[in-house]
Amino acid sequence: MDKFETITGVAAPLPLINVDTDMIIPKQFLKTIKRSGLGVNLFDEMRYRDDGSEIPDFVLNQPAYRGAQILVAGDNFGCGSSREHAPWALLDFGIRVVIAPSFADIFHGNCFKNGILPIALPQEEVDAVMEDAQRGENARITVDLEAQEVRLTDGRAIPFEVDPFKKHCLLEGLDDIGLTEQKAGSIETFEGRMGQDRPWV
Repeated sequence: MDKFETITGVAAPLPLINVDTDMIIPKQFLKTIKRSGLGVNLFDEMRYRDDGSEIPDFVLNQPAYRGAQILVAGDNFGCGSSREHAPWALLDFGIRVVIAPSFADIFHGNCFKNGILPIALPQEEVDAVMEDAQRGENARITVDLEAQEVRLTDGRAIPFEVDPFKKHCLLEGLDDIGLTEQKAGSIETFEGRMGQDRPWV
């Protein structure tokens, strides 16, 4: 997992509430177990017509937002089924931060496990970020995980809360496998001792 560094760039505004995981990545794309290749199908039913052509009005199809690394959304983002493909699709598209008033619990946890920072802010603060995001290429928003701040174009800094352990994991690029690998020495010692004490196991 890549380390999370300070992100500065255009934020894509998606002012919709209750965006569920089927909207993020529809069920027909869940056959893969690979984390790559899903970005093209992110928000598939909102991005494309039945013939496969793009819907120009959808935010991620607009030139200003095609390279967005930050997504600003409405309340209860990531609700619905617990599919981990949802953060996989966001990350594969290039989204590293999602800002919303609230998140579904399982989606929230899956984001951290995949290198995405979900930031929950009060509605009025989300509205301020959303307004900035709607300026397109004229607005550059910064998300500083170390300082726990979202900085708007006018220099205003909005603080946010994050679990200290999850913050550490993002800053160090540690997913569950990475955390386990940090204990490799202890695991090898334990297995060696078990092999001597219980050779029949």
